[in-house]
Amino acid sequence: MTSHAVLDSNGHRELRVRADAGAELGDGVMATLTVPSEFRSVQGHFPILFRRETGRDDFTALALFGFEPAENLFLDGGRWDARYRPWSLAIQPFLIGRPASGEGPGQVHIDLDHPRIATGGEGVRLFDAEGGPTPYLEEIAERMGDLDDGHRASGAFFAALREHDLLEPFSLEVTLDDGSLHSLVGFHIIDETKLQALDVSALARLHADGHLMPIFMALASLSQLSALVARKNRRLASG
Repeated sequence: MTSHAVLDSNGHRELRVRADAGAELGDGVMATLTVPSEFRSVQGHFPILFRRETGRDDFTALALFGFEPAENLFLDGGRWDARYRPWSLAIQPFLIGRPASGEGPGQVHIDLDHPRIATGGEGVRLFDAEGGPTPYLEEIAERMGDLDDGHRASGAFFAALREHDLLEPFSLEVTLDDGSLHSLVGFHIIDETKLQALDVSALARLHADGHLMPIFMALASLSQLSALVARKNRRLASG
């Protein structure tokens, strides 16, 4: 269940949220949304894969955390075991809302039924005693703006990938140290061969439009697949 409300300093003056990590707080996910403008930060920690939206031609980009549903290998109890936390997870339980007309600037909404809503005086305050936003809320609002801008710009990025046919289906079968087999299916990655075959004018246009760097970042992120397998093996070895 969700219960979205526009965040305001009067109705939510005393509200606190939990900023720690935990599966029970919504971090128990195999992957999370990322956007091209975030790829540079994501690629040093997580593989970036692409998935087609169900029943549509549109794609989304995902930062991969595990090999099976609800598996996040970067969760170590209540600790986030990576130096980076993707924006789409970092902003929970907040989200961007817009007026019913669809026009105008985005509004900060909060899901009051989210498990990060704190009780009993724990958690981080959103507003100070005078009703001003705390540094935590200001940082969240900045991340939300980054994510919203990145999402709005991603349509052009995926259109460019489709124009040059740069997405190829991807599947991976991994035999772990205990002999078990894990498979990743239903994803896409950048087709490096087709990228290398593009002529100078196509590459120049991708660069001029700001798409070439995130393409390279997505390709570089695939080196994190072996690190993710090693992380999975360590988790199995530790019981």
